[in-house]
Amino acid sequence: MVAAPPQLPGLSLELPDPDSDTISTMEFMARLEEAWAVCDRFDLQTEICRGRILRAVRDREKRGGEGRGTGFLQWLREREISKTRAYSLIQLADSSDDLVGEGMLELTSVNNFSKRAFLETSQADPEVQQLISEAANEGQQITRKQVRRLTDDFTAATSPLLPQEIRQRTADNLLPARAVAPLVRELAKLPDQQQDDLRRVLSDEPELDRVKDVTNTARWLSKAAEAGLAVRACQLEHLDLDKAVQEAQRLDALGLLADSLAQALALESAVLKLHTCWRRLNGLQERLWVESGSSTPHLREVMVALQTLTGSTLRVSLGELAGGKRLRLQLVEESPEQLDSPQLP
Repeated sequence: MVAAPPQLPGLSLELPDPDSDTISTMEFMARLEEAWAVCDRFDLQTEICRGRILRAVRDREKRGGEGRGTGFLQWLREREISKTRAYSLIQLADSSDDLVGEGMLELTSVNNFSKRAFLETSQADPEVQQLISEAANEGQQITRKQVRRLTDDFTAATSPLLPQEIRQRTADNLLPARAVAPLVRELAKLPDQQQDDLRRVLSDEPELDRVKDVTNTARWLSKAAEAGLAVRACQLEHLDLDKAVQEAQRLDALGLLADSLAQALALESAVLKLHTCWRRLNGLQERLWVESGSSTPHLREVMVALQTLTGSTLRVSLGELAGGKRLRLQLVEESPEQLDSPQLP
């Protein structure tokens, strides 16, 4: 018989015997799920403690003096902790202090949360935090799904972005909160005028299908506005993006416009990255050519092969999936003066 692995302090696991014939597969997996939840809660306590440690190190470094903060970064490097990871742990510790410090959550009730559920609770509205804390204090196990459901219920019932007809039908269980909550999140991204227009549509027809349609419309409107502002090709004085969006909406082609602008933004970003790589490769090729000589024929062959990617014309193989085709691109750097000058036909 294989000896059970030693338990970590404060971590008690009862794992089923994988070689046992007396336990069904369903029961075996259920008991593993319970054990996994225990690990998740133990991990939450560890993360909170680590966040408090990191916060103490950071706050100590906030004291005056030159090189302020360098000690904290050095501390992170020695333990191979990224700055992003460190601040996420500090945020978790702050959230724990807020929930417990405000008296909503008892200290021992933290064990009733999964890590993700705790994080979602810390970001929820105070009313939702109160409901979840009360359930945890009563000994209920809190999952991420429960937190999201309560958050959706609260949002759908109270958000001022929704017309009264939608809030009332949600409260009467005629509309599911899981469908209304995404609508609120999308409406919040839009300017007031567009919110008012969509609210009128919902007031006239407060049905589930219309809620889904308006949610999609709001999502496309926000995506089109965000991408349109970022796409450099659209940053021309004579373009009126707002009117273009209105026309696309009238034609029921708003989704196509939003996707087009998103693809244009992705293409421009790819071109900018291509230009940076192209310039860098040219510089490296020049340096390598100077360092090499007639005694390095193989190195010169590699450099000759890379010449298809340097210069003003690039030839890139698209691979076997594209039938062995090659893509030829020509890069021409133009100054602002050249762009403003008259173009020959």
